Amino acid sequence: MKVSYICVLTDINHKSLKMEQKDIVKVRVHDGIVGLIYLGSVAGADQFGVSFIWIAVATAILQILSPITKFCPVYTILNKIMPDSTPIQNGKQN
Repeated sequence: MKVSYICVLTDINHKSLKMEQKDIVKVRVHDGIVGLIYLGSVAGADQFGVSFIWIAVATAILQILSPITKFCPVYTILNKIMPDSTPIQNGKQN
């Protein structure tokens, strides 16, 4: 028996957006990858030098700009790896 979960979100225009389980998995994978980038940056800064902290700074800048630009490099890769899920942050303004 397959259980399908649906998460209902409301955007600024109060439109109902349904996220299926595969979309939720995509968001969680994204969060995990970004978290690993941050941890790797901190570990690299600790082990090899403070210059590695710039990786975390660049990641933070991309995350801050992504709602404005509608582009995220991690989601671009995940959208290609998971074509059967809803495209997220794919550069389109819709």
